[in-house]
Order: sequence, then C-alpha cells, then structure tokens
Amino acid sequence: MDCRSLVIAPEATSRLSADAVLLLVVGESLPPAVDAVIGQAVAEAQAQGDLVLKPGKQAYLGRVPGLKAPRLAVVVAKDGSPKALKAAAVSGLALLKGLAIKHLAVQIAGAGEATAAQAEALVQAVTDAVYLYRATKPSAPAAPVLAKLTLLVGSKAEAATATIGLVRGLAIAEGVTLARELANLPGNHCTPSVLAAQARKLGRSHGLRVEVLERRHCEALGMGSFLSVAQGSAEPPKFIVMHYQGAAKTQAPLVLVGKGITFDTGGISLKTAGEMDEMKFDMGGAASVFGTLRAIAELKPKLNLVAVVPATENMPGGRAVKPGDVVKSLSGQTIEILNTDAEGRLILCDALTYAERFKPAAVVDIATLTGACMIALGGVRSGLFSPDDELAAALLAAGESALDPCWRMPTDDEYDEALKSNFADMANVGPRAGGAITAAKFLQRFTAKLRWAHLDIAGTAWKSGAAKGGTGRPVALLTHWLLAQAK
Repeated sequence: MDCRSLVIAPEATSRLSADAVLLLVVGESLPPAVDAVIGQAVAEAQAQGDLVLKPGKQAYLGRVPGLKAPRLAVVVAKDGSPKALKAAAVSGLALLKGLAIKHLAVQIAGAGEATAAQAEALVQAVTDAVYLYRATKPSAPAAPVLAKLTLLVGSKAEAATATIGLVRGLAIAEGVTLARELANLPGNHCTPSVLAAQARKLGRSHGLRVEVLERRHCEALGMGSFLSVAQGSAEPPKFIVMHYQGAAKTQAPLVLVGKGITFDTGGISLKTAGEMDEMKFDMGGAASVFGTLRAIAELKPKLNLVAVVPATENMPGGRAVKPGDVVKSLSGQTIEILNTDAEGRLILCDALTYAERFKPAAVVDIATLTGACMIALGGVRSGLFSPDDELAAALLAAGESALDPCWRMPTDDEYDEALKSNFADMANVGPRAGGAITAAKFLQRFTAKLRWAHLDIAGTAWKSGAAKGGTGRPVALLTHWLLAQAK
C-alpha cells in the first residue's frame, strides 16, 4: 500500500482527487479551519438528524456538492489518542466497505497536529480492513482495491512527523500480514518444511542469513527435548535460525524465539475434538517472529537480531513420546513428560539454551503456550513473564505504544515448587492452578545465563467464531520494543 502525508490547507480538501474522504472529528464541533464545503455538509447532516457530534457517532454522507471526492464519511472519535483514532478509523472504513475505493484520504480535525503514533494507528486500521485470506479459498470475494492512503496535514513539519509514523506503520502492517498468512494456513499447507522454505524466501528478499538445522543436526547437538515432541510425526522437524545484522558484529544481538508447533493434537495426551482445527494456530509465536523480522528488515534499525524457530508437529503414534517418559534437554537437564500436550515448553527450552551461543543482550520467547493464560487475560492482553524489571518495563511500554498491550504476571520462586519430579530434574507440568505461571517457571529454568522474558500469546494470537483467524500479534509490540533498543 502507498501511504503518504500531503500538506494541504484544510480548507482546500474539497479540491482533492481521492475516491473518498474520511473525516475523523475530535470534539463536539468542527474547528474553523475545516474545508467550508465539508463543514456545510456536516452542518446539514446535523440539522437533519443524520449526524451528532458525540463520541462514537458516524455518518456516510455520500456525494457532497462541491467535494471532488465522490464519497465522504464522518466519524467522531472519543479523543485524540492513537487508540481512539484507530477505533474511529475502523468504524469509518466499515461505512466505506464494499465501495470501489482505491485512494482514501483521511483528515483528523480537532486533535492538533498529527503525531507519528496517530499516523501509525491509521495505517494499522486500514491494512487490517483490507486483509483478506485467499491462499486456500479461491471462492473468496475479490480483494479490496484500496491501494493508497493519504493523511492530510497542514504543514511540512507536521508532514515530516506523520511520515515517520506512516513508514513505521506500513512496515509493521506488512509484518502483521505475513504473520496472519502463516498462521491462517491449514496444518497440511504450513508444515515445518514450509516454514523453513518461508525463512529462506524471507532471507533472499530481505538480505538475511538463514540456517535450517535438520533432525540429524539437532540429534548431534543433543536437543532431546525438542526432538521428543517431533518423534511422533511423519513431518521432519526443522530448527530455523535467521539473522538480521544492522549494527557492528561486535554488538550483542537481541534474540526472539518463536514456538513453531505447526499442528498440535496434544500427542498421546490427545486433545478433545472440539476446536482442534484451531491448533493450526499453535505456531502463532513463530509466525509473529517471522513478521517482526520482516518489519525490522524493512525499517533497517541499527541493531542485530537473531530469530530462532523450533518447528515441528505434535502427533500421536507408535513412536510418539509417552506420559512418564524422561528426556534429556540440550542444557543437560532431564525432564519427566507428564503431559504430552504441554509440548511448547519442550521445544522452547532447547531453543533458549541454543540462544546462549549468541551471547545476546536479551532474549524474548513468544508462544501460544497455555490455556490458563487465555482464562486469565482473555484476548485483550498477552501475558508477560520476566524476572528482569527493566526488560519487563520496556516490553510493557512497547505494547502500549504499539496498541498491542501485554500484562506482567508473577514469577515468584514458590511457583517453581510445582515442577518437582521424583524421576527427573523437573516435570513438564504442575497442577492446573497457576498453569501459565508454572509454564513460565519451567522455561525460566533454562535462562540462567540470559536476560529473558516470555510472552504467552495463547489468547491474542488468533480469534475464534465468525472472525476466526490469526491476528498477527504481537508483531507490533515486538517491533516497537526492538526499535526502542536501537535508540
């Protein structure tokens, strides 16, 4: 999508060539600088009772005499915050849905000069509105034709500020779209081998160094925990490592680790049939890492980034790992597998140990890890776990600025007691109560040499019901965090 800002006197909006103008109003009256033609149209709509300038109200005014753009939509925002403007833009785009709009012009009235955060939020709203999954659905409706977004501003200084947000927003949007596409693919279309191929494709298109470790490489390294999950599947596992270098080689990299379970049956601890189809989304962590890496490669910040994706299916079968089996992890610690459906932590622990070789400045793992986190936080905020206050604060701040929020959960030592085992160094699960926390405590046992945080995105990586599909979260959060580290 072509996203740009255009310096135009507000009163000249009526002469703009666009397929539609979306006016986002902050406050209960239009500022005097709004184009007279648009102001008159809004006043007439108010007089006729078609529009009330109160937060949440909206109107599609269609063709307005004197307005070159053939369509005008007006939405009143709750306030001038990026979150409120994004919500207003979503409402306005719904008014315009189904219309042949190739070029949309957006004007914010009553919020002062446009900020980079506001511009980024608008891009998020627009790109989300035009996303349409088509990969395995040839009967899907034609993709929306919207290809150009113009944010109308009043000065060159305002345009320069807005452009920063538009550029950042577009890069993040492309990363979110990639993450959504990968997550939405059915399990037979997105296997570990497909993820490996996608990594190589991303490497070629964005100048990344990519390594794919095969089963034999993982065996030689001693990744017994990762391989235990993979042993029940006919699909070969892939351990994917991608490198972005934007700073000197001597600068310690940041590392993202994404859970890549391309389909999760639960293994021998088989899940119930209901909604098992949604377990194609169990590689949402991996998808978000791919998307974040793409966004970073587009924006080219001065940092080094390593993305690690352990990818496998979790399947039942004659070779599958069994409850009660004990495996040896890459760290040398042994694990009693009490529940084979707690497999994400088994692949992540070896990936976290593998990350030590990069001597990272910080490591963040991202995983659709526990149903317990969904119960605790629903689909609004991702769960954040870290013993490092500074790292946790940075991720929380990034989530807020990116409109992709998370919530910090406890990591008290007492929760670790639940992972004791009589037959191994630890069990892979504890009791049901506090399950999201004990899962994080399991991972923490493999991070003694790392500054580490864990994002449990089980509630935020996808939606169910009529809107079923991947969300692309937390690409925005991770990208904002990485950009802040570059500063």
